[in-house]
Amino acid sequence: MDENRPALSTLSTEALGRFTTEQPNEASRDIDTKSSLEIVTIINNEDKKVPFAVEKMLPEIAALVDDIVAAFKKGGRLVYIGAGTSGRLGVLDASECPPTYGVDPGMVRGLIAGGREALTASIEAAEDRAGEGVKELESMGFSEKDVLVGITASGQAPYVLGAMNYARGLGAVTAAISCNADSATFDYARHRLYVDVGPEVVTGSTRMKSGTAQKLVLNMLTTAAMIRVGKVYKNLMVDLKPVNHKLILRSIRLIREVTGCSEEEARSALEASARRPKIAIVMVLLGVGAEKAGSLLEEENGHISAIMERKKAGLYEK
Repeated sequence: MDENRPALSTLSTEALGRFTTEQPNEASRDIDTKSSLEIVTIINNEDKKVPFAVEKMLPEIAALVDDIVAAFKKGGRLVYIGAGTSGRLGVLDASECPPTYGVDPGMVRGLIAGGREALTASIEAAEDRAGEGVKELESMGFSEKDVLVGITASGQAPYVLGAMNYARGLGAVTAAISCNADSATFDYARHRLYVDVGPEVVTGSTRMKSGTAQKLVLNMLTTAAMIRVGKVYKNLMVDLKPVNHKLILRSIRLIREVTGCSEEEARSALEASARRPKIAIVMVLLGVGAEKAGSLLEEENGHISAIMERKKAGLYEK
């Protein structure tokens, strides 16, 4: 047997019972005797603890963001891998990056045990197949340039552990998000994000507080990384892809908000830019054509703020 392979066959019911995510919650011990209002109040009170648990991990989350940004700048990718709720959250976060930030769909990927079918149906046994996670990474050409983030509430899913072990062996940056202090994923991670949300309202139902914590962390990772690589100007998602009527209107509004131009000017710039809001904004701000705006953004690695600083310093010439 490979000594570096995660060993999970020794996991016992006694060991499982010691996991943070499996502990009974005293606040909800008699929840089955409560009224609907009492039940949702208990749930809400427990949910309030989640952001404070995430707050304790902000330095480690920021350090992971730095590694993700470094990977992006080298042409690397961010890959999430998980099972069940954790896997679905990773796929969700990855799938929302292209329309929000205009990035290639391959830049942020989400892998889930059981594949696409597991997104809408429970395929619980899939998480026990350690080799499947490795196969997924191999099939996508995962390399040392990429970042792998394992997402698992208890931290024991062989599917995730096998993939993390493989990624670590390649020399890639690895990270683990878990709500269990004894998470096995931490053994394979450079960045260990232990978000201690405490026992669940319904014991072991990690789609609740654990899932909420994971969602908050994933939001931070991609949002902060995209801001760092120039996908946001001020607090506006200027690289969004206007692929439907609502997003076209949103693009026009943000062009007007940034530049102060009329709706007619914003519409005209958006069309002249081939519906690329960021280029349209630079066109209006500097009074240049789409080609010039595009080249300026390329020079400044996509940062509109850098272009405006350059203009303010008198270093820009039309």
